[in-house]
Amino acid sequence: MGAPDVAPAAEVFSAATVATAVIACGALSAPIREIAARRGWDLEVHALPPLLHNRPRAIAPSAEALARRLQAEGRRVVLAYADCGSYGALDDLCARLSIRRLGGLHCYDVYAGAERMEELFSEDAGTYVLTDFLVRSFRRTVLRELGLDRRPELWGDFFGNYHRVVWLAQHPSAPLESEAREVASMFGLPLTILDVGVAGLERELECLLGEQSAPLPLSVPVAPGTAGALPRGDRGPGCAAG
Repeated sequence: MGAPDVAPAAEVFSAATVATAVIACGALSAPIREIAARRGWDLEVHALPPLLHNRPRAIAPSAEALARRLQAEGRRVVLAYADCGSYGALDDLCARLSIRRLGGLHCYDVYAGAERMEELFSEDAGTYVLTDFLVRSFRRTVLRELGLDRRPELWGDFFGNYHRVVWLAQHPSAPLESEAREVASMFGLPLTILDVGVAGLERELECLLGEQSAPLPLSVPVAPGTAGALPRGDRGPGCAAG
């Protein structure tokens, strides 16, 4: 599938000439903009539609078309995607265009750390993971996209093998927790909350941008009564690649 018809949204964080363009998954674009504004990074953020995750084969072609255009305009390009179900297609793209991506298999690795996620999935492979974005958009990006708003009897076909729901909370709040518990109730499962923040994403962005600053703490606080964290895999040409 080719690039989506929806034009990517862009936002510049400096009046000066943009040195770096970040091609971001739409599910990560808001926290990336938040971090960039707080850190004073001179970035242009281009968000691809988050619904591409429902068709992961489309992610690499969409990102490549945008990356080639941005490079032709003289920008340095980085890719704010993990592998995201592309099965190495994003790594191939990075190698061809000499760009770098976020480490890990998915954004859960970026937020919570690959070792923690590996631990979570090792404890229970039937773990459904939420982020703040998924909590807010679950009805639109999951229920509606899968047709479950029209055919609720198919719920068990999609989600019958899950045993727990884990929310990786970037900005926990009472209203958002209420939404997360509502999602978990759709599964008929308990909700585990891990307060992970955005430190992991910020560290990865520092690596991609070559930011020289004091390292952020490696540990991520865990909510009482919860465990650890799922598979990491090859980080590809991300921060680990140097």
